[in-house]
Amino acid sequence: MSALRGIKVADFSRVLAGPYATMLLGDMGATVVKIERPEVGDDTRSWGPPFDSEGRSTYFDSVNRNKLGVTADLTTLEGREKALAIISESDVLVENFATGTMEKFGLGYEQLKDEFPRLIYCSISGFGNSEQAQALPGYDLLVQAISGLMSITGPDAEHPTKVGVALVDVIAGLHTSLGITSALVHRAESGRGQKIEINLLSSILSAMVNQSGAFAGAGVVPTALGNAHPSIAPYEVYPTQDKQIVIAVGNDLQFVKFCNVLGLEIFNDQRFVTNIARVIHRSELNVLLSRVLIRKSAVEWIETLTQVGVPAGPINTIEEGMALADRLGLNPIISIKDYRDGHISKTVANPIVFSETPIEYPLGPPTLGIDD
Repeated sequence: MSALRGIKVADFSRVLAGPYATMLLGDMGATVVKIERPEVGDDTRSWGPPFDSEGRSTYFDSVNRNKLGVTADLTTLEGREKALAIISESDVLVENFATGTMEKFGLGYEQLKDEFPRLIYCSISGFGNSEQAQALPGYDLLVQAISGLMSITGPDAEHPTKVGVALVDVIAGLHTSLGITSALVHRAESGRGQKIEINLLSSILSAMVNQSGAFAGAGVVPTALGNAHPSIAPYEVYPTQDKQIVIAVGNDLQFVKFCNVLGLEIFNDQRFVTNIARVIHRSELNVLLSRVLIRKSAVEWIETLTQVGVPAGPINTIEEGMALADRLGLNPIISIKDYRDGHISKTVANPIVFSETPIEYPLGPPTLGIDD
C-alpha cells in the first residue's frame, strides 16, 4: 500500500514548482487531478525541444506523471463548477496563479475554508503576497538573480551565472510537498485543514544554507569562487594529464592521505596543517597540488585516491551520471505505459525508497483533458 493512498489532490498549478510537488505526492500514492486550460493546457506542454518520439514535451513529462488530467475554463461558470466539484472531493488543493486569481474565480482559501474545513490549501508565489511582491514576476531565472544565488555561482564575481536547472522551482516544490505532508499529519490529529504559503525567494534563501547563513550569522557577503568551496580546501576541480577531476578533501586526516598519495610532504606545513589554514592559503596550496596532479591521467588519480579514502571523481555528463546510477543498481530511469492511451513515457525515478510503502508509477503524464 502506498503512503498517501486515499489522499486526493486538486492540482491547479503549472510549469514547475507546483507540478513537481504534486508529482511527488502522486508517486507516493495520492490521486492527483491536474486541472488545465482547455486546448492550451500547461505552458510546458509546448516547451521544447526536446520532444519525445511522439512529439510530447520532455519538460512537461518530467514533472507530470501519476496524474489524472482534466480541463476546466475557470473564466466560465461551467468551468468553475467543474473545478469546485473536484475540490469538494479533495484533501489538498495546490495553486500557483498570480495573487488574487483564485479569489476572482471564487476559489480562494477564505472563500472555501468554511465549506471545506478539512481542506489543505497550498499557494505558491514568487515573492509572497505583499503589494510590492505582487508586482514581481516569479520566474526561476529572476529569482536566481534577485536572491543572490547567481552572485555566488560562476567563475568569479564579475561573471554571475545561473544554475544549469531551474533549481529555485525544484526546491520550492520540495518545500511544498513537505509542507503538505506535514499538514496532512496535523489534520489526522486535529481534523482541521489549513493554508500553506510557499514562495520562491524564501525557499532559495533557505536552501543556500551555509552561504546565506554566513550573512545571517556573521554579516559575511559571499561571492562566486568558481568551483572552490568558501569554507573547505582542497575541495574543487583540478587538472590532470588528460582532463579535469573533482577532489573533495573534507577533513585533516583525508588531507594527510591525499598528500601521501601525491608524494607531497606539506601536511605539517603551518599554511596547510588545518582546514582553516588551507582555506586562507588556498591559492598557494593549489599551485603545489596542480604541479603533481598534471603528471597522471584522471583515471589513475581517481582510482588511487579512492582506494585510500580520499573523495575524487570525474566530471560526468548527465548521460554518464545516469550510467553510473544504473551500474550502482539505482534504476534511475523508469518506463511507464499509460493504460489510458498506451503512451510510453520515460522519466527519472523518484529517489525516495520506502521499505513498507514503495513508490509506484501507475500513470504517465496525462494527455490534455484525457480524463474529462
